[in-house]
Amino acid sequence: MKTHHPNFRRSLIATLVAGAVVALPAFAATRAPAKAQGKPTVAEAEAFIKDAEERLEQLGLDAQRAEWVAENFITLDTQSMTAQASEGFLTLSGETALKARRYKDLKLPEASARKLMLLQQTLMLPEAKDRATYARLAAHMTGAYGSAKYCPASVSTSAAGAAKPACMPLGELEKVLATSRDPNRLKEVWLGWHAQSPSYKDDYAKYVEVSNKGARTMGYADTGALWRSGYDMSPEAFSSEMERLWQQVKPLYDSLHTYTRFKLRQAYGASVVPATGPIPAHLLGNMWAQSWDNLYPLLKPATKDGGEDLTALLEERKTDAVAMTRYAEGFYTSLGMRKLPETFWERSLLTKPRDREVVCHASAWDLDGKDDVRIKMCITPTAEDFRVIHHELGHLYYDLAYSVQPPLFKNGANDGFHEAIGDTVALSITPAYLKQVGLMKTEPDPSADIGPLLYTALQKVAFLPFGYMVDKWRWQVYSGQVKPADYDKAWWALKEQYQGVSRPAPMLENGFDAGAKFHVASDTPYARYFLAHVLQFQFHRALCREAGYSGPLNRCSIYGNKQAGAKFQQMLAMGKSKPWPEALKAVTGEDKMDATAMLDYFAPLKTWLDEQNRELARTDASVKP
Repeated sequence: MKTHHPNFRRSLIATLVAGAVVALPAFAATRAPAKAQGKPTVAEAEAFIKDAEERLEQLGLDAQRAEWVAENFITLDTQSMTAQASEGFLTLSGETALKARRYKDLKLPEASARKLMLLQQTLMLPEAKDRATYARLAAHMTGAYGSAKYCPASVSTSAAGAAKPACMPLGELEKVLATSRDPNRLKEVWLGWHAQSPSYKDDYAKYVEVSNKGARTMGYADTGALWRSGYDMSPEAFSSEMERLWQQVKPLYDSLHTYTRFKLRQAYGASVVPATGPIPAHLLGNMWAQSWDNLYPLLKPATKDGGEDLTALLEERKTDAVAMTRYAEGFYTSLGMRKLPETFWERSLLTKPRDREVVCHASAWDLDGKDDVRIKMCITPTAEDFRVIHHELGHLYYDLAYSVQPPLFKNGANDGFHEAIGDTVALSITPAYLKQVGLMKTEPDPSADIGPLLYTALQKVAFLPFGYMVDKWRWQVYSGQVKPADYDKAWWALKEQYQGVSRPAPMLENGFDAGAKFHVASDTPYARYFLAHVLQFQFHRALCREAGYSGPLNRCSIYGNKQAGAKFQQMLAMGKSKPWPEALKAVTGEDKMDATAMLDYFAPLKTWLDEQNRELARTDASVKP
């Protein structure tokens, strides 16, 4: 599945203001903050903040443009330009974070106090040797992950007759997990990939030490506490909030898990899948068991799915990339939002060029902090890309809505909001919406909803415990609760507790299974994805209520409803100017995240799953070893 890749400016500003890691490059010359004479004043603080955000915005824009060029014209030179631009931004942001501490005890106006707080929510490594170590370890881990391959003991024979290892990169291994139904083959490739990450386990352990040093420089207990401080609440309160949200949705996940286990027992036999307890990780169609939609052919309802095939309809009509994007723009304008600027159509990349390679991964870009917004995506006429382009425009409409805010407030209310906006709109891509825009002729009976609901749940509900436990594990590592010798023990304890998933073979003596996930190797915070999955359903429920809809939530589309659109736009325009509970309240009337909206959306599926599980439990005894 394609997902949004944050644009450079947003990702760097988010790094600065959302509690992620910022460290100066090893070769950056960092000046120590000048020793100020006397006590700082409010006027001095205001001048510092104004200068800092103006300089940071300009450097961020410069870096953003460099990255746009580098992803559209992939050469050594353009990559070097991007590296130089990012170096300048990171250097300034690190210096600014340290200098901002001088003013932390002043009583400032609300907006200025918020900006000063955001400027300090970053990691800072003032010592050159630590910066060098940090940069070296980060580069080595991401490089090792990107170049890792599983080379089976068996060999293939080339055309010349020479034997050579049939090495497989991650993409090929993922295809096997998605399509093979041979449990031995699945286990082989799963173990093959997870055997690669121990090579950089020692680097990760050292990286944790250096990262914590940088967090403590800025006054945080450790890097995990720094990350959790980016949510307008204490680190301890945020930990409790994540657990509360998970407990809300756990009954739905448990029903899905039980059904999946029964169906996998039918497919693979009792000797492969246990009657109770965790499911072996290699059987779930995904390297990390984070989404299970590849299992849909094994799990789908016995009755034929209703509705028309959107991909077939798009192909039949020869719907091109521009037309696909126009449909998505039309959804947002139907809510009362502006049309995309003409420059969007002139400067975006919507199809793969014939003359060069580009990064085709779908991404949304804001290149001037005003209205130079663009999409870079190699669009094909499929149902999946139809959903993705609706999602990507959600980022741009968020960018446009908060473009009037000061630079430090030009971001999502918290790091889960930006991903949730487009996904909220994607939840409104219902048969009713498709019929309204002329893409479908009929609207299937509600009895045909179970198949699509199950498929969506295998993506979104299955993801939730994984989205939670990745950072829960890292919080334990950064706090020192989990030592390197126990990395795998703690990882699999959480996998079993939250996902109900087990390792398909005993743990390696010096294993590092967490490092087999990119976001761990690259040290990218992960809680944002959990939050986005919760928020999109909460937004959807509130907007459907605003639109006066009262039927099944999975059938609601807010397309064409200006009242719901105005409520949505009100929240988007706030950006990060207020604590996220205020932004949430603006659109939902609620100041707490609430996962019960997901329960409402999947209510028909939960009823069906529980019925199926009762019936499957009666017949499970007949499953053969």
